[in-house]
Amino acid sequence: MNDRILVWDGCSNVRDLGGLKTSDGRMTCWGAFVRSDNPARLTPAGWSALYAHGIRTIISLSTIGKVEDELDIIPPYPDLATIQVAIEDITDKEFLQQWAATDLWCTPLYYRDALLRWPEQHAAVITAIARAQPGGVLFHCVRGNDRTGIIALLLLALAGVSPVDIIADYAISADTYRDDLLVREHSSIREALLGALEGLDIDNYLAKGGVGQEDLIAVRSRLVG
Repeated sequence: MNDRILVWDGCSNVRDLGGLKTSDGRMTCWGAFVRSDNPARLTPAGWSALYAHGIRTIISLSTIGKVEDELDIIPPYPDLATIQVAIEDITDKEFLQQWAATDLWCTPLYYRDALLRWPEQHAAVITAIARAQPGGVLFHCVRGNDRTGIIALLLLALAGVSPVDIIADYAISADTYRDDLLVREHSSIREALLGALEGLDIDNYLAKGGVGQEDLIAVRSRLVG
């Protein structure tokens, strides 16, 4: 797992989603997808490393009702496309009270509820990935943990990566405060993510959210060749 960590100056939570075994015995492709914290923090050397890794599309995962000017990224390379997609909504008062107001928003405990609430938003990200220009795709939020973690979960599930490896990938993003909250809630990363994955028919979920069959095929092609 740790072999996939990328050192890009200015960011601290970057890794390639390649090299993970799928259920049909293949491996996820190196260089196709990278997850990270906010690339707006990259130094010139960090941007150079991102570009050299083959990234040509950056997808920023935002939240409706939250002002995040730091997600407005201006890359130093003209052929780097940027897309912003909102995947959650804190104007939803029930969600705000249950998750954001309790700090559990920074744990994977909220993933299952988010998947139930916003399939269309998650599907919009997958569609954007499917239609991205040739080259690697970087997707990120601010810390690279939670919104990024949801999309990584969906992509790896779509590739047929095992729950064990999906959980291991998420756990690379260290956060002691998150871990303390999970202990307080008598849970763990493993239990929370297994709860999110339980009963998830990934093709059906994304199709109902609005991902077309051609786009599903395109994403899988990027994921596993």
